[in-house]
Amino acid sequence: MDHDNNQNLLADSDLIDAKSTIEKITTAYQKKVVGQDELRLAMLVALISNGHVLLESVPGLAKTLAAKTIAEAANGSFSRIQCTPDLLPSDIIGTQIYNYNTGSFETKVGPVHANFILLDEINRSSAKTQSAMLEAMQERQVSVAGVMYKMPEPFIVLATQNPIEQEGTYELPEAQLDRFLLKEIVDYPSRDEEMQILNATLNGITTAPLTDGEKVDIANIQRLQKYAERVVVDDSIKNYIINIISATRNPRELIDASLARYVEYGVSPRGGIALMKVAQAIALIEGRGYVTPDDVKRLRYAVLRHRIILNFEAAADEVHPEAIIDAIFAKIQTP
Repeated sequence: MDHDNNQNLLADSDLIDAKSTIEKITTAYQKKVVGQDELRLAMLVALISNGHVLLESVPGLAKTLAAKTIAEAANGSFSRIQCTPDLLPSDIIGTQIYNYNTGSFETKVGPVHANFILLDEINRSSAKTQSAMLEAMQERQVSVAGVMYKMPEPFIVLATQNPIEQEGTYELPEAQLDRFLLKEIVDYPSRDEEMQILNATLNGITTAPLTDGEKVDIANIQRLQKYAERVVVDDSIKNYIINIISATRNPRELIDASLARYVEYGVSPRGGIALMKVAQAIALIEGRGYVTPDDVKRLRYAVLRHRIILNFEAAADEVHPEAIIDAIFAKIQTP
């Protein structure tokens, strides 16, 4: 390990503080949301990395409940925006309203000014509205009538898209997909989980508010984010990440030509940064102050599946990005 920045290394007390915050959020989540552990991990990582998550699933799989619970556990503000084709950018970011009493215009900020945003069915909104939202995500500020408004910190967007309905939807362009730290695919619960969901609903557990003792504070979250930035990433891990990213750009040099031919574009440098930041967050969740190769592997699908662009042939042959990711990880030597 290169510990040349010793003053920045996480102390045991930092790791204990992080652990207690993470445990509280996890307990709150598991109290209200049955199963969905991958979704919990993705949302926790996004929270620690201050990144955004794209969730793909059919309706009714507790995405809203999960987002609301994380926001409630973090004591942050929550906004849900339902995307429709007629939704305007001003409906999201805010607009100027004329006040007849004062005879002047007043700025009314939109629902995007919250710590946690659930952007439901993002692919239903027009390209103009999507770009306004993505500007807010990337720049962490919006401009209303020429005045800049900073987003609150933390600022995390959970956008959902429904894979089964393509009628009247606008596909997100690749460059916009890249702005999401993670893309998680949410699946149906098991029979046992389904039984727990019915029982939790009958007992009112899902709707009961959390007590103050079950919540953390926004200050705790901001500390978590600072800790994650100080998690040590050794040069061998950085090289491992670079090898992975570069393999997605030149797949023919590494993986079987029969698979490599499906890759249209590889992962951008932003994808490499995402892989590193996610690994730092995972290390912190695991109670460590340094990254291991397993931390890099842990959410590899969620980090890379929306960044490896496959061609039309792949769609016709039903080849998914996960197959490419597995082939690449199998071939690259672990440090």
